[in-house]
Amino acid sequence: MLVGAADDDRGHMTTSEIFVGLGLLLALAVGCQIVATTLRVPAIVVLLPVGFVAGTITSTIDPNALFGAAFSPMVALAVAVILFEGGLDLNVKELEGHSQRTVRRLILWGVPMTWAGAGLLAWPLLGLSSRAAWMLGAILIVSGPTVVAPLLERARPGRRLTAILGWEGTTIDPIGAIIGALVFQALSAGVGFEPGRELLEFASNIGLGLLGGVAGTAVLWLLLEKLQLRGVLATEATIATVVAVAAACNALRDNTGLIAAIAMGVAVANLPDIRSPEDRPFFRTIVQLVIGLLFISISATVTPSSLGSVFWPSVALVACLIVVVRPLVAAAATVRTDLTARERVFIGLMDPRGIVAASTAATFAAPLAELGVGGADDLLPVTFLVIVGTVTIYGLAAAPAARRLGLATDADGASPDGSMWTSST
Repeated sequence: MLVGAADDDRGHMTTSEIFVGLGLLLALAVGCQIVATTLRVPAIVVLLPVGFVAGTITSTIDPNALFGAAFSPMVALAVAVILFEGGLDLNVKELEGHSQRTVRRLILWGVPMTWAGAGLLAWPLLGLSSRAAWMLGAILIVSGPTVVAPLLERARPGRRLTAILGWEGTTIDPIGAIIGALVFQALSAGVGFEPGRELLEFASNIGLGLLGGVAGTAVLWLLLEKLQLRGVLATEATIATVVAVAAACNALRDNTGLIAAIAMGVAVANLPDIRSPEDRPFFRTIVQLVIGLLFISISATVTPSSLGSVFWPSVALVACLIVVVRPLVAAAATVRTDLTARERVFIGLMDPRGIVAASTAATFAAPLAELGVGGADDLLPVTFLVIVGTVTIYGLAAAPAARRLGLATDADGASPDGSMWTSST
């Protein structure tokens, strides 16, 4: 749950200020996406700085003040809807042989490598305490479909890489969020890390999320196939089911709702007995609007004063993550596979951070600071800068890199070797 001084100011906001804040929040969320489309850049590149500026120059765009204690749960449920929609694009048939092995390694090996690399680098670069450094490392594990999918759509690196990076970006989000929650619990309880206990709790959280996904899939089968819901009503019922299941899972264990949401999305996309939502454009409209609102809201909580002392160290951290950590992860994940050297290079050039990193930092930074964890106040601004830095650099480099490596397809989906493919993003 988000905790901060702004909560105490909520009672001082007038009804008029709340109306202005909500209206401005929505206008900026949509306006930024219009500008991004016009400039042909990822929307997050515009959303984050605009949210930051808006939060600085006005007191009405303050999500803690506008929503109070409900802000963090609202973010969690919104992210669940986003990940469900991302799961609808994950086709298990695209992951066979070495592609499946690569994704498995990107998760099983990439998660601890990224966590350790980011944590160990943050310690000396940012001067954080060891506890805050490990928390930051956990936060920066995640990537996410909200940032990976648009970059892949612009770069069009071929069906195989799109599937590999799409699966990694979507499935790594809930895993990273759960690890972040477990690290927070260990730090706040002052018990330190006990690998056996942490591993058991991690496995139980994953299991709970998967059980929630099974239950939610059964409900969707009942609604979409037995009751034959169609059109807008089917989309409404789908969203309601995802939110209800995610809320129930999160009420039992933090962030397990994200696992349930992805499991439901993948099940709907791949099980022949369940039809995917027919009104997919409407569903995507809702998701895009939610993404805009989340990025504006979270970036508005970052203050200029909090960025001053961490700006250049964060730049150095971003450089290390891009130049050292991600290439090592990609090399380890693709060793002894049939991926070409060019495909391996491109995988090493794609690891932007997105909304889950921002929401995790926003959720845990303030409580850790209240507990006296050294450097906890820097977690949110550093994460903000890492998101901006990685999305900007990968966003600018992805399409040129795909062309330079000979991986890019044309607008009709034709690859350099003349084959055809359809982007799943």
